[in-house]
Parts: sequence; C-alpha cells; structure tokens
Amino acid sequence: MRLIVMGVSGCGKSTVAHALAERLGLHMVDGDDLHLPGSVAKMRAGIALEDADRWPWLDRIGEHLANCDASSKGCVVACSALRRCYRDRIRERAGCVCFLFLDGDFDLIQRRLRQRVGHYMQPGLLDSQFRTLEKPQADETDAITLAIAGPVGDLVNQALAALHHHPAQQAAA
Repeated sequence: MRLIVMGVSGCGKSTVAHALAERLGLHMVDGDDLHLPGSVAKMRAGIALEDADRWPWLDRIGEHLANCDASSKGCVVACSALRRCYRDRIRERAGCVCFLFLDGDFDLIQRRLRQRVGHYMQPGLLDSQFRTLEKPQADETDAITLAIAGPVGDLVNQALAALHHHPAQQAAA
C-alpha cells in the first residue's frame, strides 16, 4: 500500500499521514524531509519554489514509495503534490499509489498556519500554494478527496473507510 496525503501547507498532511500510518501499521515519511537544503532555505526566506526545485524532490518521493514495499507492507508520505503534473511525476516513479487530498478553504488553513510554530513554510506562501493547486479531477481515479473541517480522528476514519472501498486499493490488496 502506497499512500500520499496531499494538499496545501497547513491542511494537516503530516498529522493525518502519521495517524494513518499508525492505524495501518505502515512506515510514514514527511515529504518535507526529502527537500534539498536549498529549497528549504528558499521557503524559510518566504520564496515560493519553482518547478526546477520540485522535480528532484518529487523524484525522491516517487522512488521512496517504489522502494518501500521491499522492506515493509507499504508506506504513507505527506506531500503537497499540488499540480497534476507533480502527481503524474510521482506516479511514474512509484507505480500504484493512492492520493488522499485534504481539501479545505483558505481561511481555515490560514488560521491553522498562524497557530503553527517553528515550521519553515511561511504563512505568506499560502496564496502561492492555492494559486498552484490543481485539485484532483474525476479522471484521477487514484485520488480520494477528504474535507478537513472536522477533528483529525474523524478525518482518519473517513480516509480508512474511503480506502477500504476504493477500487485502486482493492486491486492492490
């Protein structure tokens, strides 16, 4: 099982990915940990990344997912994957994956970002993230959309239920 919990910064990717990994007994990786130091420095400085910064990062994420089955029964990665071409890049390297898109409105996510302490992603970059975001479309059959307004436990239960009934996960099982 290869899961990517995706969405804009502040939507709860890391929290949900960690909770899902724990419930499913899978390894969890925060995609932020796979960024090159230069990319982290840019984000700390409030500079939005460009695609040239993202391609090697997306490749590392896809390769990590592709290799995780060798040592375990799968893994969960928290990764923004904001544009379809980014998700396609991951698919090329990872094979069969399922994207869990954490969908929420700008105001809710902005409030969450303002409460976060010590993260390098600056709240001012949220505008850029929403401009970049291409929500998964119906033809992305490996994507599940989840509304983030409720508590994390409810969101994890919804994700598990959706995964249980999702054709891509049933085929992988």
